[in-house]
Amino acid sequence: MTAQDKYDDAMFDYSNAEYAVAVGKLLALLELEPDNFDAQLALGMAYYRLGDFSKAIEEGHKAEKLKPHEQLVHTNLSLFYMKAGDKKIAEHHGLQARIASWRLPVPDPAATPTQDPELQMAKAPMPKLPPKFPDQPWKKKAPDAPHSPA
Repeated sequence: MTAQDKYDDAMFDYSNAEYAVAVGKLLALLELEPDNFDAQLALGMAYYRLGDFSKAIEEGHKAEKLKPHEQLVHTNLSLFYMKAGDKKIAEHHGLQARIASWRLPVPDPAATPTQDPELQMAKAPMPKLPPKFPDQPWKKKAPDAPHSPA
């Protein structure tokens, strides 16, 4: 089973409100991959769902160490601290979440956009113009030679 499979399995339990089972699976995954950010973030939320706010805060700060400028980390920590009754620190993390939302993502130089033609936006065909403009009688030239009375 890959790490992604283990994470997906834990998240399946989480989505079925089996938070204690999800915690066990996430802890096992983090023993193998301590830098797995998604598992760390999910672990904090699973503890929150169990009502263990101190453990949720502890795990939330571990996620913060992995990605200190991640908006979701600070959003979660703000929620955890608010439920734990510490409004001042909750507001601090709420502000950090807002600041993180203003940051532009740092482009990864190793990542190159795919040029798969199937994934490109469809381009609308150019409309065909009429072959010529319609006659405009008000723009007709005056005759070159003056007419003489007969």
